[in-house]
Amino acid sequence: MCIVGRVVAPYLLPAKTAAALFPLLAVLLFLPTAVVLYRRHGVMSRGRVLSLLGFLYYAVTALCMTVVPLPERTADMCRRFAPVARPQLTPGNTVGDVWKEAHHKVAFDALVLGNPAVTGALLNLVLLLPLGVFVRCHLRRGAAVAAVAGFGASLFFELTQGTGLWGVYPCPYRLFDVDDLLINTAGALLGWWAAGPFVRLLPAPDGTPQHRRPVTVGRRLVALVVDLAGSAAVTAVALLVLMHDGHGGSELLTPVTLATLVLWFVALPRLYGATPGKRLLLLRLVTAHGGGPPPLWRLAVRAALLGVVTLPLVATLVAAALILLERPGLPLGRAAGMDPHNLYWLLAGHLPQFLMLLLVTGWIGAYLLLARHGASALWPHERASGLRVEPLRRPATPRNGGGRERVREPEREYAASGHR
Repeated sequence: MCIVGRVVAPYLLPAKTAAALFPLLAVLLFLPTAVVLYRRHGVMSRGRVLSLLGFLYYAVTALCMTVVPLPERTADMCRRFAPVARPQLTPGNTVGDVWKEAHHKVAFDALVLGNPAVTGALLNLVLLLPLGVFVRCHLRRGAAVAAVAGFGASLFFELTQGTGLWGVYPCPYRLFDVDDLLINTAGALLGWWAAGPFVRLLPAPDGTPQHRRPVTVGRRLVALVVDLAGSAAVTAVALLVLMHDGHGGSELLTPVTLATLVLWFVALPRLYGATPGKRLLLLRLVTAHGGGPPPLWRLAVRAALLGVVTLPLVATLVAAALILLERPGLPLGRAAGMDPHNLYWLLAGHLPQFLMLLLVTGWIGAYLLLARHGASALWPHERASGLRVEPLRRPATPRNGGGRERVREPEREYAASGHR
């Protein structure tokens, strides 16, 4: 137990740091993760989401293992870390370290069990082992890709250490060791090899082409969120430019937002058959008869009904963004420390924004209740406009090309939705 505690103790702080950072990163990366999964598979199954979140937590933990604990910046920092200032560029130096730490004794305890150099080498071997498993089980790539990924990740870690956290510190506080590059890469390859039996146990896919699968509600909502975020960003930038040039103030919020929504949800779909968000999710808008760009009047009806729901939300998000940009000293953490009387007037000064947010939440909830459930169901704005969403057809690519393995995981969400 003493040996185990001695080995585990230095890694408790990095593990706690990773656990603290993971929830924030998971929230920030959820939307791009959903976009990647929907583009790649057409569905976002729970298994894939859990595997990606697990890999994200592992990646954050691996990074923290290489940089945490952070040293204190002092005047004598470079003198304190002088032994690790010069990189170790001699391959095989770890063997010499093992012999040195064993005090030249040929004994199992000295050479292996109680040898810190062996412990460090084993931990470096295990560090990127999950990366190799991920490359084979999730990305379906070969050993060469696993080796490149392992070497690239290890090189990033070593450069982070060798540059003093990319210049944050005036000198390195951990050693750049070429042996770590070799051992980490070997660990990624070992993980790829160890994942072989698990890949062979995965069931075969159902073989349904992506363009023949019904578009799930989650895929449509992700496309809508991308469209709303994009249109809100464009609106905020346009307002800042106009206000900076002296063309007006907050009274421009409604007309600029309306103009952006018309451009985003009417003009662009008329030209390209889809909004930018739907194009990103490999979706397009078609009539019941299909073929050709959607008629302008149908797009206008669809945008008007959709705007009744989304316009207040977009306006609220833009207003919040402008408030934060104009007055960056209004974070809730600082506001919570104010005098209650001053905090009351702060909230009262932005009461319309808070009320609009509550109204929008209730309005969107009521709209969702009007929509039928199911992957092939039409929303009210789709039924009224006569436009529906369908997946884009993409040219087929060889399954066994580019180092990609033949076995692919089935899309469980599609099967679970009841569509056969």
